[in-house]
Amino acid sequence: MAPPIPSSPLAPPPSSSSMVAPLSRASSLPLSRVWREIQGSNNWENLIDPLSPILQQEITRYGHLLSASYKGFDLNPNSKRYLNCKYGKKTLLKESGIHDPDGYQVTKYIYATPDININPINNEPNRARWIGYVAVSSDDSVKRLGRRDIVVTFRGTVTNPEWMANLMSSLTPAKLDPHSPRLDVKVESGFLSLYTSCESESKFGLESCREQLLSEISRLVNKHKGEEMSITLAGHSMGSSLAHLLAYDIAELGLNKRRGEKDVPVTVFSFAGPRVGNLGFKKRCEELGVKVLRITNVNDPITKLPGFLFNENFRALGGVYELPWSCSCYTHVGVELTLDFFDVQNISCVHDLDTYISLVNRPRSLKSTVREDSFGSKFMNKTSEMMFPKGQRLRNAATRAAYLIGSIGQNNCNPIF
Repeated sequence: MAPPIPSSPLAPPPSSSSMVAPLSRASSLPLSRVWREIQGSNNWENLIDPLSPILQQEITRYGHLLSASYKGFDLNPNSKRYLNCKYGKKTLLKESGIHDPDGYQVTKYIYATPDININPINNEPNRARWIGYVAVSSDDSVKRLGRRDIVVTFRGTVTNPEWMANLMSSLTPAKLDPHSPRLDVKVESGFLSLYTSCESESKFGLESCREQLLSEISRLVNKHKGEEMSITLAGHSMGSSLAHLLAYDIAELGLNKRRGEKDVPVTVFSFAGPRVGNLGFKKRCEELGVKVLRITNVNDPITKLPGFLFNENFRALGGVYELPWSCSCYTHVGVELTLDFFDVQNISCVHDLDTYISLVNRPRSLKSTVREDSFGSKFMNKTSEMMFPKGQRLRNAATRAAYLIGSIGQNNCNPIF
């Protein structure tokens, strides 16, 4: 008889008293030995259900690094740092309450400019605003992580122009590689605009979000050549879409390829992310080896957009015959980790990043309620007050409720999309 095929060393074994010892050994494996699996080298096979303790730990860690993109964002219109980060690069992680803030060094702040003019609303200027940061693991952390980790985080929608960009729900060719346009690879036009637009009106305006990122990532990859390395992108909501675009861009341009060395793995940890592109985009990401782990809440409407009606679930007849419009359907990329939480008294929390992070660390078999006093909930209420006059609050709440019963298709009313 052939010996049984061993399972992944990270996967928790079936629940039985006879398997207690293997579970203990799997839980104690150092991340430095299994980091490639955690980054998705095997598409997280046997790591999702039940959730591997080490993967759970890493999702939580990247979620906390991502939360700094919210906690550092200055929403006070009277502040000199309005629409920028409240803290310097050396203190951002510490000020944001990140455990082991010395584990990563922030090397660059990233800004994005929505290519949309809605100044009549609140007279908000259409200028670049801080959207996240690039960081690299410290020398001490490299020993624990098993490699040099380059991290990019992207927050979700907060300001009016970003919110409006989310409504530009039409597919357009990405065309990020000038030498190979690939017209079949299409992405949502609003997300692409936010990724590629720059402050063109100003002579000294910022480069596009894309140009800032590619330049910094290329610099860090070259600086640490010869080392084991990973590129990890973490995004929440709209930020997840930017993480998808950057991951595809890096791989399509070959920035993660090094002569005589292994390719640098590119991984996206997506929290509450919407669909980004069509089937061509999904297939190309897979061909390029881009790995995406989508952490979703079954009650979160944002994860069902765009493509509320026509998506990956409706592109084939009987699961066999491709329908004519299948290439024009929005399609999710990657592997899904599903959560289930809802609070009828605070509907917006179904999309709250802090709640997502908290629920990753609870038994997935239990439906959960959420706290209304979380940072994410307060942050969402603050942005809602800025974006909607008091007279529109009731209408906004009603629209959110309508979202949850599926009566709205492409409309977006959640201020952190």
